Amino acid sequence: MLHVCTTCRRGGPAMEHPPGAQLLDRLQTVLEASPQPITLRPVACLAACDRGCTAAISMPNRWTWLLGHLGPEKAEDLLAYAKLYAASAKGTVMPSRRPASLSDMILGRVPATEQDPS
Repeated sequence: MLHVCTTCRRGGPAMEHPPGAQLLDRLQTVLEASPQPITLRPVACLAACDRGCTAAISMPNRWTWLLGHLGPEKAEDLLAYAKLYAASAKGTVMPSRRPASLSDMILGRVPATEQDPS
């Protein structure tokens, strides 16, 4: 699951279609052209406004990561990272395996929670 903050403005003034919404649009466009098993979920705010655009990636039994310093121009690299994340056993992608444009994207992580068996 890739949660994308649609209200992120990258420190700019309020606008009708902020960079966070533009990032979501670009991710959707890329996924339409080349489908991948990634679910996008727009969210109103991830509370990291000074580090926007932001997103969070999560899967059951893996670390959840808060990601920042993103933008529409990094959509393809973000999806490449999401693929590596999904293929990892615990949700950890070493910095040397991440796309170079995402070297400063990690803002924080949340421990994995057990998936409810029901």
